[in-house]
Amino acid sequence: MKLEAVNLKRSKDLNEKWVQDQIADDPTILGLGDLVLKDKERIQLGAGRLDILLQDPESLKRFEVEIQLGATDESHIIRTIEYWDIERKRYPQYEHAAVIVAEEITTRFLNVIHLFNGAIPLIALKMTAYKVGDQHALTFVKVLDEASYGLVDDDEPLTEPTDRAFWETKRGTKKTLSLTDDLLKLVNEVEPKAVLKYNKHYIGLGVDGVAINFISFMPRKVHVIMTIKVLKSQEYDELLDEAGLDTLTYDSQWRQYRIRIDDPVVGKQREVLLVLAKQARDGFGKGA
Repeated sequence: MKLEAVNLKRSKDLNEKWVQDQIADDPTILGLGDLVLKDKERIQLGAGRLDILLQDPESLKRFEVEIQLGATDESHIIRTIEYWDIERKRYPQYEHAAVIVAEEITTRFLNVIHLFNGAIPLIALKMTAYKVGDQHALTFVKVLDEASYGLVDDDEPLTEPTDRAFWETKRGTKKTLSLTDDLLKLVNEVEPKAVLKYNKHYIGLGVDGVAINFISFMPRKVHVIMTIKVLKSQEYDELLDEAGLDTLTYDSQWRQYRIRIDDPVVGKQREVLLVLAKQARDGFGKGA
């Protein structure tokens, strides 16, 4: 089937909101990794709205994404950098990168960006829309990658409900959902009534129909990220290390450990997770 390129800026049927919705529904189409949606049309005090905010669930790195139909221009560059700067100052706990998405990345734009001499971690993606039969598809090509830049949030992850099938096909796999089921059995030892509650960006816990997320899960394609809401301490750090558990960056905003689980946990690893799970359940809702 022949692909027909579509000029989005001149299209009568497609617009910036359509592009935004495609990215928000599946952020991986950008080619920046297995990112998840944090927010869209995010209000920037005195500076408009950020099109899309994405986050890497493992590193917690955030991507401030601005969409431009047609070619990049000066106002687009300024707006993108401004929103990136606002977000990184507001949430310095995270690493941030500015992302410009446009149908045409001009030579002038690249020349201007080079003037910053790597001081701003900025990514430029060339976007192309194609008509495929009665449908439309988007492709993205990275034209400019960020320079290395050494650098939380009071908004809960979006809790749009979904179902198990969504997680088995869109986010994780049947294998990682089975692994999540196994971890739920561990949770049930400290909270027998807990069941899985499927949200679009994470799987939480429910007890008698009420969300009680002292532990949550993010199944990926080959592993599960398990979060446990307990205060960081040297004692817990040592327990996790001695058990050989793969810990990711501690989420200081939500005060939770983040652990990568690749296989069913047994022995010492299971014992340590039970200790943390019990502490998380006991402290849930008490500011711990």
